[in-house]
Amino acid sequence: MRLTSFTNYALRMLQYTALRGERISRVTDIAMIHQVSVHHMVKIANLLGREGYLETIRGRSGGVRLAKPADAITVGEIVRLTEAPLELAECFNDDSNTCPLIGVCRLSRTWHKALDAFLDVLDGVTIADIAGNRGELTQRLALDADGG
Repeated sequence: MRLTSFTNYALRMLQYTALRGERISRVTDIAMIHQVSVHHMVKIANLLGREGYLETIRGRSGGVRLAKPADAITVGEIVRLTEAPLELAECFNDDSNTCPLIGVCRLSRTWHKALDAFLDVLDGVTIADIAGNRGELTQRLALDADGG
């Protein structure tokens, strides 16, 4: 299974804003640090804002910051949001499934168990966890000691 770059950068945006705390982060700065198009990051910020994960501030001094505590956001919920629907195989989609083995296939049950296990692990990791090595992250991202 490979997650989309959209999911990857959504998590990176949340990680970055967690490092910044209450300070506002500019989407252009986040895009530049991760070498991603600003347009792509704006789409991510808009989704995360609409869904209540980021507070979006308009205007000259605008940007984004976490709308809820970093330890209240799990990686699993962000993956579900950005990857929906999570379909590892054709049989995950009742509307388009053409497999004649549905309902009796042990492989299908295995795929479902694997996806559940994957998401269980991600549900145990928060944005605070992935921003927990603050010193190393701020050094790598060339942030100052205040996270800015």
